[in-house]
Amino acid sequence: MGKQGNVRVYVWVRMYKKHGSEIFNDKPHNRSYSKEFKEKVVREYLAGHGSLSDLQIKYGIPSMETIRNWISMYNKHIEMKDYDPKPEVYMAESRKTTLEERKEIVKYCLEHDRDIKTTASLYKCSYQQVRSWVLKYEENGDDGLLDRRGKRKDEDELTELEKAQRKIAQLEREKEEFRKKYELLKKAEQLERW
Repeated sequence: MGKQGNVRVYVWVRMYKKHGSEIFNDKPHNRSYSKEFKEKVVREYLAGHGSLSDLQIKYGIPSMETIRNWISMYNKHIEMKDYDPKPEVYMAESRKTTLEERKEIVKYCLEHDRDIKTTASLYKCSYQQVRSWVLKYEENGDDGLLDRRGKRKDEDELTELEKAQRKIAQLEREKEEFRKKYELLKKAEQLERW
């Protein structure tokens, strides 16, 4: 085991002594950290009141990298925000919406610093739905929010750019298919050598 591994084991032992075995239990989702908590940890570190591992152990933070990131943000004057993982929005079922609802949801999200998680939670949508609507709106405006499922344009309705994009997408799919076949043949060849 290298130096990194030794340090990690040392930290685990100290975390166990301070917080007990529950510190190692799998968490169903990421932990929430308030802006104030992050700043408190960073100030303690910068004031010399503990090393990264000391603060990790003291507060039961799973990774020193988390604290490093907070310090980096603080030093670059990037505002640290409260973190609330809202795991329910990632697992939420997609729901049917009207065009007017999608416009309202996107408007809310954009007016609130593109906070997709909070928007999805508030409107009872999945994270992916809200993200997709925001991206489509930013690219195509209100037209991007139209439900075009099952309504593919005919070839003669396409602009030259759309025709080129369609051809590129087709070529990308074919390229990926050939790459997969090549990888399979390569693996089969390696297995035959054994």
